[in-house]
Amino acid sequence: MVDSATVRELALSLPEAVEQPHHGFPSFRVRAKIYATWPDPGHLNIMLAEQDIRQVVLAAPECCEEQMWGKKLSAVRVELAAIEPELLAELLRDAWKRRAPKKLLKKLEEEG
Repeated sequence: MVDSATVRELALSLPEAVEQPHHGFPSFRVRAKIYATWPDPGHLNIMLAEQDIRQVVLAAPECCEEQMWGKKLSAVRVELAAIEPELLAELLRDAWKRRAPKKLLKKLEEEG
């Protein structure tokens, strides 16, 4: 189980990560690019590549499901009551990497 403090801690631990409103609910961004949205207290939408979304849904169906926007598979919807913090941290890091500029990716690699 992941609580709201842990969500924010994990999402904001990445370089230059910020929390900003997005259509009335929180989003997490790097350089204005959204890598996760928090539409309700029990779920987080994490923006991954399509193949990564499908892979994590197959690997962890108890806490992850596909999230469509229109006809496009755009995110993995995470059930916060069911996901382990380690998996959540990994998914957030992967989504952050997709949105972050190369300079910040290098900074993350250097920090280990």
